[in-house]
Amino acid sequence: MREQTKQSSEGSSDSSEVRQDNITWSLVASVKDRMDFLGLLCLLMGFSPNNCSPHHAGGKAWEASVEEIGRYAEVAQKIIDLAVYGDARNRSYEKLARFTDTVGHRLSGSKNLEQAIDYMYNALKQDGLDNVHLEPVKIPHWVRGKENAVIVAPRIHPLAILGLGSSVGTPREGIEAEVLVVESFDELKQRANEAKGKIVVYNQPFVSYGETAKYRFFGASEAAKVGALASLIRSVTPFSINSPHTGWQHYEEEVPRIPTACITVEDAQLMARIAKRGQKIVIRLTMSAQNLPDVDSFNTVAEIIGSKYPEQVVLISGHLDSWDVGQGAMDDGGGVAISWEALSLLKDLGLRPKRTVRAVLWSAEEPGGVGAHQYYKRHKANISNFDLVMESDLGTFRPQGIQFSGKAQARRIMGEVMKLLKPINATKLEESAEGTDIEMWMDRGVPGASLLNDNSKYFWFHHTHGDTITVQDPEEMNLCSAVWAVVSYVIADLEEMLPR
Repeated sequence: MREQTKQSSEGSSDSSEVRQDNITWSLVASVKDRMDFLGLLCLLMGFSPNNCSPHHAGGKAWEASVEEIGRYAEVAQKIIDLAVYGDARNRSYEKLARFTDTVGHRLSGSKNLEQAIDYMYNALKQDGLDNVHLEPVKIPHWVRGKENAVIVAPRIHPLAILGLGSSVGTPREGIEAEVLVVESFDELKQRANEAKGKIVVYNQPFVSYGETAKYRFFGASEAAKVGALASLIRSVTPFSINSPHTGWQHYEEEVPRIPTACITVEDAQLMARIAKRGQKIVIRLTMSAQNLPDVDSFNTVAEIIGSKYPEQVVLISGHLDSWDVGQGAMDDGGGVAISWEALSLLKDLGLRPKRTVRAVLWSAEEPGGVGAHQYYKRHKANISNFDLVMESDLGTFRPQGIQFSGKAQARRIMGEVMKLLKPINATKLEESAEGTDIEMWMDRGVPGASLLNDNSKYFWFHHTHGDTITVQDPEEMNLCSAVWAVVSYVIADLEEMLPR
C-alpha cells in the first residue's frame, strides 16, 4: 500500500537584503532585542539576515564554531561504534543483499522498479522512520528486447553487446553491413565519405569516464550524420573480461535515429586490428528495443524530523533504479542502503537533530536524473530551507571522506565536521561534489556533498552483468554508513545553517 504525502512543513521565507543606507535607529533597536552584537554588526556591514551567523566571522566567533563542532566527538563515536562494531554491524549490507536478491535489477519504467519502490516503502515504514511517503513522478520507459550481433566476415565471431538506453531497434530482419572502425569523432569526420551505409564501430581509448562517455552518449547521432546505419561503441571502462557496459544515450533533434549498442573492449580492439590490416569486416545486427510512453512512478522519502527547525532539511540520497543487467547493487543499491541506514542509526541512538534529515531514494536517475529534477521543481520554492544536499552514487567502498561544493566559509565548517571521522580514517575533504540528482541544487548555491571512497574498480562493474551484491563488502558499507550518518546528523544539529 502506498501513501502519497505532499510536504507541507516546508515554509517559504524570502529575506530582503538590508542595505546600510536604509538602516534606521528603530531597526537597530529591534535587532538588538533579538540578535547579539555580531548579528547587528553584520547588518551594519550590509549582509543579509540569513548570512548573519558566527560561521561567517573570524576570530573568537570562529573559535566558538570549532568548539561547537568539537562537542559532537562523543556522539560521532557512538554512531561509529554502533555502525562498525555494534548491533548494526553489517546491517546496511544485509539490507542491500535482501533487497537486491528479492527484487533484482530495476530499469526505469519496469515492473521491477515499481516492485522495488513498494519494497522500500514498506521496509522504511517497518523500520519506524518518520514521514515515510511517496512523491509522484513521470519517468521514461525503454525496453531492451532481444538483441544479437555477430561478425560474419572475415570469419564468424559472435559479439557480446548491450543496447543503449533510448536506442531504437533494427528492422525485424536486422541490419547486415560493412564496418568502419574509428577511434574518435575527429577521425569519423575525416572519413565521413567512407561511412554511408556502414556500421560505425568506435574504438575510443578510455581516458576517464567523464571524457570517454561522450562516445556512448553522442556516438549514434554523430554516426547518423555521416550516413551510418548503426553504431557500436567500445564499452566505457578501463578493464574488461569480455563484458559489455550499457548506459543511456541521446539522439539529436532532426538527425536520423539509428540503433546503437556497446560492445566489449576486446571486440572493439579485435575489429580495429582486422581493419588496420585492410580486411573487410561485416556485421549482422538485430535489436528489438522499444521506446514506450512515459509511466507513473515515485521518489521514495523517509525522515528523522527535526526537533527545533523541522522545516529545514539536510538531504541524503541514492537512486533506486538501475540498469536491466546485474542486480544494481553497486549502482546504486549501495547509496540507497547507506542513506536508509543513516536514518536507522540515528533512530536507534535516539538522536533527533535540530533540522530534519531526509532520505530521498530517487526514481529514474539512469535516464538523466528524471525523478530528481521533478523533485527539485516540486520543492524549489523552499530552497532556502535546504541546508545541505548529499548523494552517494559512485560506490560504497572504503570511505575516505566527502567531496564538497560550497562557499569557503561552509568548507571550513565541513572540514571541522570531517575531523570527527578520524577514528575510521575518513577525514578527507575534496572539492566539487558529484551527483546527477543534486546538481540542480548546487547550481543555485545550496551546499552539496558526495561520498568520497576508494572506487578505483567502480567502472569495472558499472552498468554490467557483474554489478551484483558480490561486489560489495560488508565492513566497507559499515564505514560508509557511519560517514553518512555522522555528517548528516552534525550538520543538521548545528545551531546555524551552512553559509551560502
